[in-house]
Amino acid sequence: MQAILAVTIPFFALVLCGYLAARRGVLPEAAIPGLNTFVLFFALPCMLFRFGASMPFAQLIDPVLIAVYGLSALVMVFFTIAATLRRDGRPHGVDLKNAAFGALVAAFPNTGFMGVPLLVALFGDRAAGPVIGTVLIDLIVTSTVCIAIAQPQRGGADAVPASPMSSLLRSLRGPMTNPLPWAIALGALFAATRLELPGPIAQIVKMLGDAATPVALFTIGAVLWRAGQHVHNRTPLREYLPVALFKLLIHPLLVLSVGLLARHAGAPVTPFGLTVLVLAAALPSASNVSLLAERYGADNGRVARIIMASTVLAFASFSLLAWAMGASQTQ
Repeated sequence: MQAILAVTIPFFALVLCGYLAARRGVLPEAAIPGLNTFVLFFALPCMLFRFGASMPFAQLIDPVLIAVYGLSALVMVFFTIAATLRRDGRPHGVDLKNAAFGALVAAFPNTGFMGVPLLVALFGDRAAGPVIGTVLIDLIVTSTVCIAIAQPQRGGADAVPASPMSSLLRSLRGPMTNPLPWAIALGALFAATRLELPGPIAQIVKMLGDAATPVALFTIGAVLWRAGQHVHNRTPLREYLPVALFKLLIHPLLVLSVGLLARHAGAPVTPFGLTVLVLAAALPSASNVSLLAERYGADNGRVARIIMASTVLAFASFSLLAWAMGASQTQ
């Protein structure tokens, strides 16, 4: 456990530093979007490109692990919607749009900003392949499905519902304009063709990639503070804490169960790959989902509180799960 805490404490401490810097005004609120842009469009793509270009394609993209994680993500989405949707006979719950965004924070871990560097720090570079697979699933599948479910309600109660296909196509715009999948694909192309960047460009990419981890963690804290500042209503505990617990407890348990069932059915699910997937699922909710909720008119207060609760609780839950799954043996 001491070896695990030696890794997790600095990661979560940097998140806390970002939160306190924004709260105390050391980091102006106007600077937070620029910091987020730097991570999303410069530092993190360079880090993912370097991982993609440095490993064989089969190690980077494992279709069995991707299928296990993808199926688990879809089950998690529909489970969360079913558990939180307001309907006849249930005194509590939320409408479909907010149930869909609650499902997105329950099934979308912070693998990009936190998971890739944290799991690589725990397990070494070999963990990058399985984690990058989860990034692709969450950016392309999980977010698309959840936004498509929420889209028919966009425009108010009197609006004409959009068809499922048109909602799905609109929802795909986000992943297609996100630089992370393209950085992964470009890295995989370089690995497959054995291309190399010219020396000065390679050094620039390395410098930007090296900045990704500390700046991304600092940015998570600042984004969490900013999301709280733009909340205009109080969300009851019963509407956000259960979803945070879904994220931290049910999601990794679901990934583990699907992986073990797949292995029992004869699929080549390696113990190491499954361990990385389970720990990726045990990460807190992606902080940028609050920006999506704000853009689509969902209850950003509820989403922000789910993300905050999952981030605070994840320090203990993730560290304990990593210890239980033997991550300390890799140190």
